[in-house]
Amino acid sequence: MGVAQTEPTTPFVPRRWLRGGHMQTLASFLVRRRFRVPAPEDRMIEVAPGVQVLCQCHWQHDRENALTIVVVHGLEGSGESQYMLGITEKALRLGMNVIRYNQRNCGGTDALAPVLYHSGLSGDIAAVARELISRDRIQRLALVGFSMGGNLVLKLAGEWGAHGPPQFRAVVAVCPALDLATSADALHEPLNRIYEIYFLLALRRRMLQKARLFPQHFDTARLKGLRSLREFDDKVTAYYCGFAGADDYYDRASAAHVVGQIAVPALVLHAANDPFIRITQETRKKILANPNINFVETKDGGHCAFMSDPDGASRPRTNPNAENANAANGPQQKFPAGDDGYWAETEIVKFLSRFQ
Repeated sequence: MGVAQTEPTTPFVPRRWLRGGHMQTLASFLVRRRFRVPAPEDRMIEVAPGVQVLCQCHWQHDRENALTIVVVHGLEGSGESQYMLGITEKALRLGMNVIRYNQRNCGGTDALAPVLYHSGLSGDIAAVARELISRDRIQRLALVGFSMGGNLVLKLAGEWGAHGPPQFRAVVAVCPALDLATSADALHEPLNRIYEIYFLLALRRRMLQKARLFPQHFDTARLKGLRSLREFDDKVTAYYCGFAGADDYYDRASAAHVVGQIAVPALVLHAANDPFIRITQETRKKILANPNINFVETKDGGHCAFMSDPDGASRPRTNPNAENANAANGPQQKFPAGDDGYWAETEIVKFLSRFQ
């Protein structure tokens, strides 16, 4: 089995008083951030017959030659999620185009079509990529995804394999839900019920909204008695999205099946103490066997949080708190001046700057 080559990363040191997976995860949700992001060009792009998604586009002056990154949010997120705005701010500052991709129904688009979104819709992102290449003539494209969005971008990269558009240069995933079944079951563990309840309430509200908008298509009776995400996916997601049940949905939608086929440089960031994202040993073997993937696993960081102290010039240059699952880290680099303490976002733009 081959060993993937690893790019040096700055060590992740958790923010003071925010150590542990739950602390990091909850703090990233509760701590409000301020951003300097210009108003986007909103564009509706058809991804299937009669189905459109909202893309919030930020262009550099020379849009054709700037690296274009399509950023995909997680479950019940949107283009307005804090991590979406954080990566947008950093990437724009470095001269990249940014497309904040809202999955079906997200970003206030529930009324567009009687459809739901799910973790297997990598074809929607492919449709957006084709639109950007044909209409905007972009020359370089990268995909970035968080959590559910991480599964989607890795799934598409694996499906494309060596036959993707020539403009496709790189893919990045943060805490990707590569193994949907194990991660859904982890959400139902007692210590993770707070997250599962949050997702269930949000998904229930969305289903009720869809039923109000399209009463002939959706039956709210299917929501009765649901106590877990797996039950929701079995009774609602699978039923309305063409799967035989939750097991069939999780199996067919998981990027784990195709991650070994990724043929462009890829960066996968994952925290060992992520409360509910689980990567199976079988999937890890596929990741490690692919020389195109840099898989960086930190000891701390929670779920899509990775909150460190701002202005890290004084942080240690050794790496006592991070492990790399592929190989030993190379020489460590100093944190950039003005670092805001959101480690994953900084690592993403550092990695993508190679492709500008």
